[in-house]
Amino acid sequence: MKKKALEAVKYICQRTKIKPQVGIILGTGFGKLVKAFNIRKIFQYTDIPNFPLATVEFHKGKLIMGSLKQKKIIAMQGRFHYYEGYNTKEIAFPVLVMKFLGVKHLIISNASGGLNPNFSPSDIMLIADHVNLIPDNPLRGKNDPKLGPRFPDLYSCYSPELIRLAEDVAVKNRIPIKKGVYVAVPGPNLETNAEYRFLRIIGADAVGMSTVPEVLMARYLKIKVLGLSIITDMGVADATKPVNISKILKAAGKAELRLTKIVTGVVEKL
Repeated sequence: MKKKALEAVKYICQRTKIKPQVGIILGTGFGKLVKAFNIRKIFQYTDIPNFPLATVEFHKGKLIMGSLKQKKIIAMQGRFHYYEGYNTKEIAFPVLVMKFLGVKHLIISNASGGLNPNFSPSDIMLIADHVNLIPDNPLRGKNDPKLGPRFPDLYSCYSPELIRLAEDVAVKNRIPIKKGVYVAVPGPNLETNAEYRFLRIIGADAVGMSTVPEVLMARYLKIKVLGLSIITDMGVADATKPVNISKILKAAGKAELRLTKIVTGVVEKL
């Protein structure tokens, strides 16, 4: 995987001189954040050697490089999921590419279902911790000690420093936010009532189908992580209602402006 990542890095560096400090992975329905970027270069995933392809119709498949609040950034507009048929090494591959390009901080966003009855659609949740129920791990297999340890410690997996920055930005902008535990499941189906009940029992506040593979790779590589979930629908057992992707995208869209203010504020303070 290291050799393939370096081939991708070589391709990118031959076409731009930007040295990104911050990586951003954009979740479902986060188009407004892109408008805040000073875009200098856009790569199609199809053009980058060894890069996976986004197959979900609302994930655009673009790698954006430029700046945000005077900080050099690299952003994924479209991510990869286990349910698409990718293994978690492939899902986390772009994070390794970001590391080789110089990224030290990674901001990951996603759309997720709310399990905590105190949440509502379009709430923003800072991820304080996670539970991984995806039956794979990007660190499985032979380890390269030059990249990271065989048994990485996930203590403070989501950077307390970045969480505090995000909370400060939210207070300053009068943006209400939640904080909680994110659980990653394989997908692509949404959960049954029994599964929602189970996920709540094991301590989760929100459920989604992404994020954790990228976080595991980032922490292995000593990249600090900030995770943000937009609650797009509620999965409170025995009180669920039918939901579809259009409703999920609509709920995500309502929170986009608030999410954009938080991300830009955090990047400005880094």
